[in-house]
Amino acid sequence: CCCCCCCCCCCCCCCCCCVCCVSTAQVGSYHSTKVLAFTMRHHCGCKITIQTDPKNAEYLVTDGARRKIETYDADDAQTIELPDANERAAVSADPLASLERKTIQAQQAAEGRAQLTVLAQQSEQRHRDGYSLNKQLREALRQSKKADAKVDAKRKALGLADHVKLLPESKADAQAAQLVLFQHSSSKFQQKHQDKRNKIMTESIFGGEGGVEAGGGSSAAAAAAAAKSTGPSPGRRRNAAAAAPTAASAKAQLQQRVIACKKRKQLQRA
Repeated sequence: CCCCCCCCCCCCCCCCCCVCCVSTAQVGSYHSTKVLAFTMRHHCGCKITIQTDPKNAEYLVTDGARRKIETYDADDAQTIELPDANERAAVSADPLASLERKTIQAQQAAEGRAQLTVLAQQSEQRHRDGYSLNKQLREALRQSKKADAKVDAKRKALGLADHVKLLPESKADAQAAQLVLFQHSSSKFQQKHQDKRNKIMTESIFGGEGGVEAGGGSSAAAAAAAAKSTGPSPGRRRNAAAAAPTAASAKAQLQQRVIACKKRKQLQRA
């Protein structure tokens, strides 16, 4: 009866995470033992009823659900296989079978006591010298801290964030890294990169070779022509002709600075 109640209570506890409320009611009795029914309402609205069975030391799912039956091997589960009712009746009726069973149980008990004695001796030897055991543990902890400090220093040297965890190095990772470096350091890649840099350094931003000199020359010519065509007096013409090359050179210097700045930015992007 107690086993049945415990099983039913365990089932009710497992189902409480999905049910809204649980109600208990007595639906009968077996001799002096009450037969209880546990009614649970699921959050989806259905009702589950589980009833105890004191006669067979079981519980019954009477409404809203189906009992799950699992079979297993006692050796695989590392548990003791209990005899069923037929085996118990056969052993009780046969005195020789009962004697044989008692002999087997005595042998198993002796083997168990021997194993317990060995385990107790091993535990006593392991914990006999507490100072040495503590020393070994502290030494292992120091070594672990030193290894963590080295990994953290390497992570900081690589410029990685604090939440990034470096994994131990392996031969496969080293080989993969070598292949990646060899692929990027090939002669074809270097030649292509150098050609791109040379093209940026030699080409003009005005869309042609020698665009800077042409632009500068045309600006100077235009300034000289304007100085010659305008100006009422010869003195002013001479002053304008002298000032025109100065303005043209300043403008050319400004253009060269702009071109150099743009080329520097293009090189940085490359």
